[in-house]
Amino acid sequence: MGNKRPHHNNRRRKGRGGAPPPPPIVIPPSKPPIEYGDPVTLLEDRSKATFEFKSGTWVPFDMSIAECRRNDCEVKELPQKVKQMTRYEVRFPLE
Repeated sequence: MGNKRPHHNNRRRKGRGGAPPPPPIVIPPSKPPIEYGDPVTLLEDRSKATFEFKSGTWVPFDMSIAECRRNDCEVKELPQKVKQMTRYEVRFPLE
């Protein structure tokens, strides 16, 4: 005598209406490319004072690194430190 097989209902279940359509993708307008000038090497000490190398000596610079970043300058931190001061390469936009 054969074994009875369990009865499986093969009817497909209906969906519940599906997911709502995704919102349209909004692409923000792109900024025009900025052209930068030659790089300037700056030092920043622990008190956030900045110095620029001019004619063989380090002279105080009028902007801090934070102000340079706010003014759309390209700021890159360099890996070497000079007397526990951080070196930065700053490029100002041409206009």
